[in-house]
Amino acid sequence: MIPQIDKEIGISVYTTKSSSISGKIKQNENDFSVKEVLSEKAIDSFDNDEGHAVYLLKKSGIDTNHALADIEKRYGLVLKSLGLKDANAKTEQYVYTYKKINSLEEYDGKKYSAQRVGFVKKPISKKDMLGNYFEIRVSDLNDALPSFSGNENILNFFGYQRFGSKRPITHLVGKSIIKGDYEEAIEYLLSFSSKYDSEKNNEIRKLISERKSESEIIELLPYSMDIERNLLRQLSNDNDSKNAIRSIPLTLRRFYIQAYQSFLFNKTLSLAYEFEEQLFAPENDDVCFDKNFVLGKFENDSSQKLAIPLVGHSYYKKSRFDYYIKKVLEEELLTPKDFFIKDFQELSIDGGFRNASINYLNFQIHENLIKFQLSRGSYATIVLREILKPSNPLDCGF
Repeated sequence: MIPQIDKEIGISVYTTKSSSISGKIKQNENDFSVKEVLSEKAIDSFDNDEGHAVYLLKKSGIDTNHALADIEKRYGLVLKSLGLKDANAKTEQYVYTYKKINSLEEYDGKKYSAQRVGFVKKPISKKDMLGNYFEIRVSDLNDALPSFSGNENILNFFGYQRFGSKRPITHLVGKSIIKGDYEEAIEYLLSFSSKYDSEKNNEIRKLISERKSESEIIELLPYSMDIERNLLRQLSNDNDSKNAIRSIPLTLRRFYIQAYQSFLFNKTLSLAYEFEEQLFAPENDDVCFDKNFVLGKFENDSSQKLAIPLVGHSYYKKSRFDYYIKKVLEEELLTPKDFFIKDFQELSIDGGFRNASINYLNFQIHENLIKFQLSRGSYATIVLREILKPSNPLDCGF
């Protein structure tokens, strides 16, 4: 049976046949570790004496955005990342200065450290990133882990983190912005409570929804609710919902739109699988990624991996998946043109492509420890979802 939370983020299928077993992840700090993997060429480029500084950010108990925000607040240094790592894991990733400036060798916080590893002439980019390496310990097992070989076909769904995990609303916020319903977007951000969230957080959101005293509520908000705090302050100034949305950092506003795009991709992928489309091998005229992540038509090259369009205002429509994309958009009462956002043109998205299936390497299972490497953009929790098939993923640490 597909868990309710999976359906809420657009996932309605499994592709493997193993049974559901009891098991939890992320129960202890060291249970879930992830390390960013860069190409050898990128690593070798760090040997310059000056330029853009590159740091290895190690953290636990704090997400990437909050760690970098803390460094900027405490030290005045603006750092960029190649991807976001969540708080509930022990992580290592590379971050860099976008400008060529003098910087310290190391920056430390309570939950992170950033050690300078060199300088590059040009800022590193996602093209330099091969993927992520994971080591995950599963606890509270009532049976042995299934005998996965690493060759199983798994669809490349966007994972729970993309949508907010315990409060899966990022895609709902994105849809509201696309529709132009900014008040609805604000209500999702401020007062939408989730059965997966903590009782304390839901109580705070109930207080916010009552809007009795915004100044008192702001004082009650925990550090993690910084977006809510900023929104309430903005609303207390002019009570203009559009201005309140504009006060959210641009990267986060874009993330909401991309989260909705991700939801539509999950729905499309699920629907295509249910209609028995071939999703694990490209066919003639399909668009594919090659081993260097370069897009092109299928040329009978075994290294090519099937790519499926991501929705946008001018996405690629000449694929066998357009039927499913249109069907999903009809259900959502939207058209591709809606992804050109007149009020916030900087948030408009034109489309793109994403691998249909997950490519995972160096897969190992030893007792309750699972190790593997994923290409960039793929989610370890989606692999684990197929292995464990938890009845309630969020209760199991997903």
